[in-house]
Amino acid sequence: MKKLSARRRHPLAALVVLLLALACTGGLYAVFAPASKAKADETAQSLAIDEGKKLFAVGCASCHGTGGQGSSDGPSLVGVGAAAVDFQVGTGRMPAQQPGAQVPRKKVIYTQAEIDQLAAYISSLGSGPSIPTEAQYGPDGADIAKGGELFRDNCTQCHNFTGKGGALTHGKFAPSLEGVAPKHIYEAMQTGPQNMPSFPDTTLSEQNKKDIIAYLNAVNGDDTVSPGGLELGGLGPVSEGLFAWIFGLGALIAVAVWVAARTAKAKKS
Repeated sequence: MKKLSARRRHPLAALVVLLLALACTGGLYAVFAPASKAKADETAQSLAIDEGKKLFAVGCASCHGTGGQGSSDGPSLVGVGAAAVDFQVGTGRMPAQQPGAQVPRKKVIYTQAEIDQLAAYISSLGSGPSIPTEAQYGPDGADIAKGGELFRDNCTQCHNFTGKGGALTHGKFAPSLEGVAPKHIYEAMQTGPQNMPSFPDTTLSEQNKKDIIAYLNAVNGDDTVSPGGLELGGLGPVSEGLFAWIFGLGALIAVAVWVAARTAKAKKS
């Protein structure tokens, strides 16, 4: 009996099988890899919230309540967002040393990792402004001249023309913006801390905030020179003009009185 000859495979058959295997593997990866990454992110976020809750219980709950709902000693933190936490804790204003008309800036006692954990916990209580990225507050694409115009229109009433700060009513004050990190300036405009109004994107756009920060960095930078000489704290033309009138005119009157007195004395002698 004649044996049947074995059917020969096409030379490309092995390549087709290999490509199909790779396609199936890639498909499985596409299905399961994003899910695994999302699960890992969710786990990391949950851990951050848990750690933040522990930090909050130790350093914040005595004033803001065990669930951040607020008390007679501190406002509710539900819905303030991560940006408010990053600003208040990142500038050392919180935890506060003592109650008062305004909480001043002081040494930061938390690491940035702990601040992020606190922010994650507070964000879990209610949505609010998120921590800005460097692309939002960085100098790239900023218009310094436009920033100066926006700052003079919206901020000089309290912070004066170059952000040197100034006194307000009832023991409150507008702090100096010199040396403040750009991220914290952006967050302050987002959240409106203490006596400051908030400037959401509907009022000052993301680009507007970037421009204002660039202006402040320019006028308070080490390389900036005042063309008018003694800047008197950057109080502005009205205050500086009044200063010149009071002291300049006062000096002229004093000289006139002295000359008159000397003249009268010379005539008597």
